Amino acid sequence: MADTAVSPLINRLVPLLTQEAKLLRGIHGEVAEIKDELESIQSFLKDADARAAVEEDTSGGVKTWVKQVREVAFRIDVAIDRYLLDVAQHDPHRRGFIGFVYKTAHLLKTLKPRHKMASEIQEIKASFQKIKERSDRYQFKFIDQGSGSSAPKARWLDPRKDSLYLDDIDIVGIEFPRDTLINWLVNGPPHRTVLSVVGMGGLGKTTLVKKVYDHQIVRGHFVCHAWVSVSQSYNIEDLLRSVIKQFCEVRMELPPVGMDSMDEESLIKNLRDYLQQKRYVVVFDDVWKIDFWEDIKHALLDNIHGCRILITTRMWEVVNFCKKSSHVYAHQLQPLPPEKAWELFCKRAFRFDSGGQCPTELEKLSREIVMKCQGLPLAITAIGGLLSTKNKTLFEWRNLHDNLGFELGRNPHLASVNKVLSLSFEDLPYHLKSCLLYFGMYPVSFALSRGILIEQWIAEGFVNKINDKAFEDIGQEYLIELINRSLVQVLNIDAAGVVVRCRIHDLLHEIILQKMEDLSFCHVLSKEKSTFEGLTRRMSVNRASLGVLEQFKKSHIHSLLFFNINEFPISFMSKFLQNFKLVKILDFENTPLDHLPEEVGNLFHLRYLNLNYTKVKTLPNSIGKLQNLETLLMLQTAIQEIPVTINMLHKLRHLVGRYFDAKMDMSLNMMRGVKLHWSIGCLKALTELQYVDANYGGVKLIEELGKLSQLTNLALVNLTKETGRALCVSIENMNCLKDLFVSSINEDEVIDLQPISSPPKCLQFLRISGRLAKLPDWISELQHLVLLQIYWTRLSDDPLKAFQNLPNLVELKLGIKAYNGEQLHIGKGGFPKLKELRLIDLSELNSVNIEKEVFPLLETLFIGDCSQLKEVPSGFQHLRNLKKLIVTDMPTEFEKSLDPEQGSHYWIIQHVPFISLHHKVREGIYGYETRNLRSKDLERSRGQTINQDDDNKNNISGDDISASVEKG
Repeated sequence: MADTAVSPLINRLVPLLTQEAKLLRGIHGEVAEIKDELESIQSFLKDADARAAVEEDTSGGVKTWVKQVREVAFRIDVAIDRYLLDVAQHDPHRRGFIGFVYKTAHLLKTLKPRHKMASEIQEIKASFQKIKERSDRYQFKFIDQGSGSSAPKARWLDPRKDSLYLDDIDIVGIEFPRDTLINWLVNGPPHRTVLSVVGMGGLGKTTLVKKVYDHQIVRGHFVCHAWVSVSQSYNIEDLLRSVIKQFCEVRMELPPVGMDSMDEESLIKNLRDYLQQKRYVVVFDDVWKIDFWEDIKHALLDNIHGCRILITTRMWEVVNFCKKSSHVYAHQLQPLPPEKAWELFCKRAFRFDSGGQCPTELEKLSREIVMKCQGLPLAITAIGGLLSTKNKTLFEWRNLHDNLGFELGRNPHLASVNKVLSLSFEDLPYHLKSCLLYFGMYPVSFALSRGILIEQWIAEGFVNKINDKAFEDIGQEYLIELINRSLVQVLNIDAAGVVVRCRIHDLLHEIILQKMEDLSFCHVLSKEKSTFEGLTRRMSVNRASLGVLEQFKKSHIHSLLFFNINEFPISFMSKFLQNFKLVKILDFENTPLDHLPEEVGNLFHLRYLNLNYTKVKTLPNSIGKLQNLETLLMLQTAIQEIPVTINMLHKLRHLVGRYFDAKMDMSLNMMRGVKLHWSIGCLKALTELQYVDANYGGVKLIEELGKLSQLTNLALVNLTKETGRALCVSIENMNCLKDLFVSSINEDEVIDLQPISSPPKCLQFLRISGRLAKLPDWISELQHLVLLQIYWTRLSDDPLKAFQNLPNLVELKLGIKAYNGEQLHIGKGGFPKLKELRLIDLSELNSVNIEKEVFPLLETLFIGDCSQLKEVPSGFQHLRNLKKLIVTDMPTEFEKSLDPEQGSHYWIIQHVPFISLHHKVREGIYGYETRNLRSKDLERSRGQTINQDDDNKNNISGDDISASVEKG
């Protein structure tokens, strides 16, 4: 990862030398030379990384050289920021004769920063020359000539070797996936099939597949067997020779004459001829290359005899590549559940002590240690094995518990854990390594918002522009790749299948913290680590006291994230901002910040400002001076109005402000928007404009919105009849719009959305809150719509008839006075992709009729506050795929009919695994108590099985029981 500091810097210099060359007036040539020098160094750094990965170590000389290069790159980056800030502070922004005078003065004033920058560049070039001379002098012989002159390397033992020889007694929690795989191997279709076991390193993929491969049923079913360890680098000819030799050994035959000298084509022909009439099984363990299948698919022919190929991999792209020419089944291996993790730990830690049982005095600490492993068998085994060598005392247990991250980096007992988890990181392309390191800036176990994470990546400069693609789309692709490489865990997704929240494994987080420190990527400032003297441009502040923050003055920091801070006094903030004039990212989310001083306007480089869930009440007028600001987040703050100076921020892409008043208790006005000046149309770069008070700017504001053709997300509250009509015209200009939310000013105001003749073709999310003159006809034309929510609309006609043929609708929420009718009818063939349906607070509804062959994919049904609905919907028994039924504040008759013992309609719902009842006990949207009427866990295994056509392989349901009572 030596190139971390250099690649982003080169990417930064390119636009400065091209589009914004005028900013480097007088020093352009010098900067261009530095860029060329960096590019020449870059190739060596990549080579150093590659060698380090292969040799599992790097010479001290190389490390020193890389450290020096990183320090020089750091100086360049800071120097550019300071120079641009100096130039910006003298920019008059004047026109005409007066502008000419000011421009002349500006040139004179910027002579000093240009001279200063030129001098610094000369020093940097001299530093580069010394580094280059040093590398030429030593020629890095310790790399080129092997390890003869370097210190002996610590030997790393591949834990997969142990996996091949484990006894059944040493293995925990593989019963279900083992039986699933055996069934696929033996009872699957006659044509050649690829079976894949996918998951992060250390989950036990090799262990599981070896037990399947050695099972007597499998051994007896197949004539030919072969096991090949592939890993990150392989030779296809050696791989094919290994398969042929193993086939011949099993059948006690001699391998082909001259096989060792055969080329690839001859080996493939030989193998195909051999397998013409034989049922075979081949395991390829630890596959990394996505095109691996291309190398072996022709050799392992499909002879229609039920042949099987088993692959273990960390990467979903490997699995997907196989689909091009073969039938594929995939099993996503999951971490051990808590009880199995505890069982495995006790087997390892107390195997020869205490009768295999954990001593009472050590149990609390032991369970906390196991919890840190998060079900990762490799870590549990390694840590348990380490503790088995220790004295069974609280001191030893506490020492490991408190220093686990440190031990991972130095303890030989845990070297396998460190190496296995690090392999995935080292295998990443350079542009993704910084993205993954960024997870280390957040506390352990932190659930990250996908949108916030990607916006921070963009502000950091990690996301590289590709043609005309939006930065957000490219960042989304980066995140998907990290997920597909089993490095990032998905916590929940939205109706479109897009990640909403994600995280990384706790042990991977510990390893990333070590890498961040080694690479000077970021420093975590905390109570435990309250000082820092090294070089870094990023700082994560977690649980640090105000005193620590007051003493901390690092003007070169460009990213500051705050967590668990107790106070932010007004007097402190002004001085604090003066110390960080080069800052690009400020994240105050969930801190007690209650004031944003005028000095924030001096942060010329600021690109990202997150005030979500703070106590800030107003924005200073100086916000308009932040020429580079791209993201401004104000969710759940007390900010009611945005200064008109916001219109000067022509790079602004995300503007989000919302106040959610829980005291309003399901009122239409519980969601408040921010007030914007009507002249918003000048912000052409805006892609997201969320929760704006439409009544404040009136028709002029709505008309200006029509100029924002790049908008993908728009949310407006307090619409009136007049502004609603104007909105219809503006929306027709928003060809990129994917998410639209509109809310009327009160329950009686009728808004007319019918006049939209050409709705945005890309619209995926539509939420309407407020009384409608009629249900707009264009909704039924939205071919890409995945979520539809209508509340307070007071429709008199059954709206389900208009929605049931929407081809991609996944979630439908109909509630809180949305429908005044008495009956809902779902006709045959309706809602082909719907997975979630909510019927909430429909006071007149007394019957729901569900025909056969509807809702084929429906998994979750919410029914609540429908006071006239006394019976379970007719035809409910047809919903064979339903997994959850959530019932909230329904009539007593309805609930009694569900009773397993005496309920008259229990037979209709008995196929549903999970049924939950909720009753309101206090005010507010969270004022409910929950009772599980029935809960059947259908998936007690360590994994989930996925057919070859399942596109949602990484989807993990994020529905929380408490969320079931939220009526919005």
